[in-house]
Amino acid sequence: MKYFIFILLMTCPLLFAGEYDVLSDWLIYSDVENSLYHYYANRAFACLAERRAHISKLTTLADWQNRQAEIRATLYRIVGPFPHKTPLKPRITGTFEHDDMVIEKIVYESQPGFYVTACLFLPKERENKAPTIIYCSGHTTEGFRSATYQRVILNLVQKGFIVFAFDPIGQGERLLYYDPQTKASKIGGPTKEHSYPGAQCFLIGSSLAKYMIWDGIRAVDYLLSRNEVDPTRIGITGRSGGGTQSAYIAAFDERITASAPECYITSFQRLIESIGLQDAEQNLYHGLANGIDFADLLEVRAPKPTLIVATTRDFFSIQGMYETFQEARLIYDQYGLSKNINFAADDSTHASTRKNREALYDFFMHTFQVAGDVSDQDVQILSNEALYVTDSGQVSTSYSSETVFSLNKKQTVTLLSDLDSVRLSPHYPKAIIEQIRNQIRHIPSEKPEPVFTGRFTKHNLLIEKWFLKNRYYVTPVLTVRPNDNVEHPAIIYITPRGKQDALQKEWLQEAVARGTKIIIPDLIGYGESGPGDFHGDAYDFKVGSGAYNIWFFGLQLDESLVYVRVRQLLDLLSYLQGTKEQASPKLRIIGEGLACTVVQYTAALESSLADVVLLQPLLSYASLVENEYYAPELIHATVPGALAYHDLKDINCCIAPRNLIIINPVDQHNMPYSHATAPAIKKFIEYYQKPKWTGHIKIYINISKLTVDSMLKNF
Repeated sequence: MKYFIFILLMTCPLLFAGEYDVLSDWLIYSDVENSLYHYYANRAFACLAERRAHISKLTTLADWQNRQAEIRATLYRIVGPFPHKTPLKPRITGTFEHDDMVIEKIVYESQPGFYVTACLFLPKERENKAPTIIYCSGHTTEGFRSATYQRVILNLVQKGFIVFAFDPIGQGERLLYYDPQTKASKIGGPTKEHSYPGAQCFLIGSSLAKYMIWDGIRAVDYLLSRNEVDPTRIGITGRSGGGTQSAYIAAFDERITASAPECYITSFQRLIESIGLQDAEQNLYHGLANGIDFADLLEVRAPKPTLIVATTRDFFSIQGMYETFQEARLIYDQYGLSKNINFAADDSTHASTRKNREALYDFFMHTFQVAGDVSDQDVQILSNEALYVTDSGQVSTSYSSETVFSLNKKQTVTLLSDLDSVRLSPHYPKAIIEQIRNQIRHIPSEKPEPVFTGRFTKHNLLIEKWFLKNRYYVTPVLTVRPNDNVEHPAIIYITPRGKQDALQKEWLQEAVARGTKIIIPDLIGYGESGPGDFHGDAYDFKVGSGAYNIWFFGLQLDESLVYVRVRQLLDLLSYLQGTKEQASPKLRIIGEGLACTVVQYTAALESSLADVVLLQPLLSYASLVENEYYAPELIHATVPGALAYHDLKDINCCIAPRNLIIINPVDQHNMPYSHATAPAIKKFIEYYQKPKWTGHIKIYINISKLTVDSMLKNF
């Protein structure tokens, strides 16, 4: 009879299509596919409400100055530590005249071997010690050579300012993944050039923002070495991504007198309500968890002159800009210098407008007491080639240079070496579990309420639909079992592809036919609970920057995707306590693909789980930062900052002495290991050769689907 059922299942592979939805008729959950975003948004709003409550209590200048000191310390803690200052070794690689200015092509090393390309625009007629503006470029491949940015730069020079424009990481002559054959980035535009290495930084508890801010701080160091520059009159500006950089650099470097970030300043409340979090450099490590908002970048530098430049139809919410300005003005009021902060807002999209440019010129001319006409003039735009600093037009092909990856890898080597030392302690596994518990403990949890939504029978199989709800999210679940009154051993199966995909698995269908009960929850962001509107789910995105952003959201809140799902799975297991599923002799669990890390962490924390199977798991977080290229989708299976404490092989040790079966693991490219990569597998297994781990782990590489199905149906 069992085999007859199995044959029917095999001939009806879409048996459950259209019937697996748990929440389809529940209007209150009509947006369930965006559960993950809503969860993070609500957690962020709670952080921001707490921040607002604190701000509301600041009534004196002393209160605000204490706040400034706190924010300054917080910013340095979550972004730093910065490198030691080393010789800049600046070189002028070329000089030429253009209209009424002299342009010097300059390269300096913000860190040893880490080259920054820049141009210094010097007016022929200028003050003996002239005011200087640092110009930060937005997300253009050309960097500061973009015609939009050149217009501002050349106008400022015409008005008597020295301008120092440098290429941000991943732009202009500093592409990190440059392909000499195509003369373009191997992975895409500037946002991808930022988020791709940025994710690697986050895995070791660092950030791309640190690199970009440091480049700017060293730019100030260089300017102070120039006799032409007035050290008391240094300003900074930039639009879009350049607005991000200018706001950050000004917040960290007190030598910058005046700041005018453009098309960036809003508030996290409005950003989250609208377009959501953006590229790697725009996210500070645990920033929201530490109460950091856009306004803090302005308030920490009060009462220095600041102009916010904005457009009313920008994708960075104009309402957020107004609200941030109103808050920042409070501290300027306490200093008695309200005139030192203002905004200019033109009715336009995310663009540079004449009105805003003239407001920018007026701000710097007034602040630095430069006389002249503030009107925006037509200028002769220079070609990209004319402004190339290097011979080849790229640092990577002109110099033997460091990259974000290579510098980050050096930090990784130190971290992993420290980790190897800690691993010698017999108490290390217990310490890992406690560390993970501490991180998960602050993720909200409460006793979930079960809601039964339906039951139906197909070919002597009983399918039950139900969900668990709490105030934070809902968890749709299917239970599939033979239609009899016998209690069967249970397996929990977790897959990012969701319940419908799970029900098409041949091994699963045969396992049920043979008498196994399968419990399939759609964890938040999986299946019916995702992927939502964050530009691609864990399987769909490859090198696109958009799908990084939901991972960045968790990073900002110190609530990683993995840990949120672990908390959810722990709540499910807690509910199963005392039910027939938990009464089963052993409750086993299977994880697939990117869900494997969720299963690993959960099994390490929850001793009620028996045997564990991982299908196509990532073997190592370290592999994602030790190698320059990786499959971006794997980031969704990682915990930011984890490598400061543990790697996945350490989590596997915490599962001992229960059996752990690893089937067809994948490398950093999300490709199965093979005989060609046997040394990596050998090294992985050698880690478990200590007597206390021997025998609990089995690993199978490069085995066929038929063999996998045979193993799982009898699991």
